[in-house]
Amino acid sequence: MVVKNELIKFGLQPSSVELGEVIISDELDMLKKEQLNQVLLSLGFVLIDDKKSRIIEKIKTEIIELVHHSDLQLKSKFSNYISNQLHHDYNYLSNLFSEVEGTTIEQYLISQKIEKVKELLVYDEFSLSEIAIQMNYSSVSHLSK
Repeated sequence: MVVKNELIKFGLQPSSVELGEVIISDELDMLKKEQLNQVLLSLGFVLIDDKKSRIIEKIKTEIIELVHHSDLQLKSKFSNYISNQLHHDYNYLSNLFSEVEGTTIEQYLISQKIEKVKELLVYDEFSLSEIAIQMNYSSVSHLSK
């Protein structure tokens, strides 16, 4: 909502505002992009306009959505899931992510899962067995490792 409100104040009409992505029909010149970037930076957001950075952000957004905001139980490998979501070959996504972020997609996924597990442990609503099942680990031992 914050981003949408700022875009409207800026005179833009976004057709879609979702986590990590905004679609606007207007074309922005360099000066307007820089001004918009400054507004977003002051709010803790970053304007990403190049293709590689957008793909990286989409990968991160998909992982965060999957781990933190979804009850989806994957029926296939994660690599197939992310490839289907982003409509790119997994090897391309993996190499791009590693090159830009200095870590693998798998390590990023694991770090997000660890954060989610820590959150679930703090709330103390689930046993370790329930958390292991919820986070798609084969056992509590696997989760602990």
